[in-house]
Amino acid sequence: MNNYDRVLVALRRVIRATDLHSKRLSKHAGLTGPQLLIMRSIRDLGEVTIGTIAENVSLSQATVTTILDRLELRELVYRVRSTQDKRKVHAHLTEAGAELLAQAPNPLQEDFIQKYQSLEEWEQTMILAALQRVAHMMDADDIDASPVLTVGPMLTDDGWKEKA
Repeated sequence: MNNYDRVLVALRRVIRATDLHSKRLSKHAGLTGPQLLIMRSIRDLGEVTIGTIAENVSLSQATVTTILDRLELRELVYRVRSTQDKRKVHAHLTEAGAELLAQAPNPLQEDFIQKYQSLEEWEQTMILAALQRVAHMMDADDIDASPVLTVGPMLTDDGWKEKA
């Protein structure tokens, strides 16, 4: 097997591992990776604005709003307008949301981050540079992506799904 085939196999394994974890998350908790990450942000940050959530999970405010709409329909989160500043809306977990979150598996990236941080700094830098180069080679520099290892359609800033 030549080197470019090995690279493609390694990429496929990463995609497949991400896909399997996403399916497990969906089956056990009924959540997507971004939904889980947003709910964890709400839990960890307390009374939090949509802008702060978006910044925390590296997604656009429009994408976070769309995800919050879905979570609110499922009665897992609720939003309240700030009494101090009517322009701000704060997101909160419902009791059902907190219970579901407590039972949900950890995001795939948590284990990855722990292993990545255990590497020497030079090795971390090499991995980052190589992956950034691969993303560039795949013309993916301008794709909005969060640090959530999940598969499926990404939402654009206006809430529409990107075409595959």
